Amino acid sequence: MEEQIRRVGFGPPWIRGRYVPGADRAGGGPAGGRKLRRLPWFSSVLIAVFVSIGSGFAARAQVDREPLDAFARALLLVGPALLVVRYRYPVFCVFGVAVSAMLYLGAGYAYGPIFVTVAVACFAAIVSGHRRAAWWAIGLLWASHLLAGHLLYPYLPPSGDVGAPWGPEVGVAAWVTAVLVGSELVRVRREQWIHDRQERAAAEARRADEERLRIARELHDVLAHSISVINVQAGVGLALLDSDPEQARTALTTIKAASKEALGEVRQVLDTLRTSGDAPRTPAPGLDRLPELVEQAAGAGLTVELETDGDPVALSPGADLAAFRIIQEALTNVVRHSGSRTARVQVGYGAGPLTLRIDDAGPATGDEAGGSGNGLVGMRERAAALGGTIEAGPRPDGGFRVRASLPLKPKETP
Repeated sequence: MEEQIRRVGFGPPWIRGRYVPGADRAGGGPAGGRKLRRLPWFSSVLIAVFVSIGSGFAARAQVDREPLDAFARALLLVGPALLVVRYRYPVFCVFGVAVSAMLYLGAGYAYGPIFVTVAVACFAAIVSGHRRAAWWAIGLLWASHLLAGHLLYPYLPPSGDVGAPWGPEVGVAAWVTAVLVGSELVRVRREQWIHDRQERAAAEARRADEERLRIARELHDVLAHSISVINVQAGVGLALLDSDPEQARTALTTIKAASKEALGEVRQVLDTLRTSGDAPRTPAPGLDRLPELVEQAAGAGLTVELETDGDPVALSPGADLAAFRIIQEALTNVVRHSGSRTARVQVGYGAGPLTLRIDDAGPATGDEAGGSGNGLVGMRERAAALGGTIEAGPRPDGGFRVRASLPLKPKETP
């Protein structure tokens, strides 16, 4: 989990928003100036002041250690200077800080807050994902401390040093363990936070995709059915315009009604986009509008026989709409692709799932009428969204059959 966080405001980058690794590296021009300002100058300066002042007090209290000279002051400033790039180059920073602390302790200077820079560099390296480098750096520092205090002290300043007692090493070990464990805990929490954020973003993307598919299905079903009716009636009107003006007038009336119906349903779908989160102002179509659908099919020259098995039950809005759209699309396909002018629709209610069956006698006309095959795909998607199934294909005796099974939830049954 090496992803870093975009810095917004104060604080380290791993708590401030995501950014692309390496996107804030210094460069020329105004962008380079902004990137330089993003470096943690303020906190590094505060640490430098604290370490310098604190080490001065520590040197006065530890008179048996070497007094602070120019070299010691330089080493005390090297660590905070390296902390400026602790987010950009964490491995270089943690090893550089560890080496400066080794030199400081090996030169016999007073123990003091120089260890703060080590802790900050180790923390930044572990949180950014460079755990092994941080462990190696702090391990080498600890090993050098043990060697200087218990083995090499006769050869190192201050002169006359008798070596360090072993008792305080327990405290040093506890301090090292606390720094490492604390850094690891923050790293784990940060990775979990980034993972949760990515999961939320993925879930939002999935919801957006599902909403786009839902709207696409609605528009396809509404327009395909209405345009098919309009296409058939326009052909009838053109054919009878001179020989039977009254029948042509009837065809034009059907076209007007179908186009008005299509505009109303398209407006309803678009209203759901304009009023996100609000309930639709008009109810979605359901099986209660099957008689209207049969009447529209009749206007397209299709005779539909409607049959209901079992006692109707209350359906959820999603199941009711899916059932209506599946029947609507199946009848649209009969109008567009079948030579038959008759169709039979069966709606079955029972203890099990809701069953739909739409049959036409065929044969297929071979005229795709501009179709792209999205109708059957949309029906399968609607059924799958409810946990149901769709079977569509030629019948053994000719013609075509669409069979759908939509499970009903317990609350939807009487």
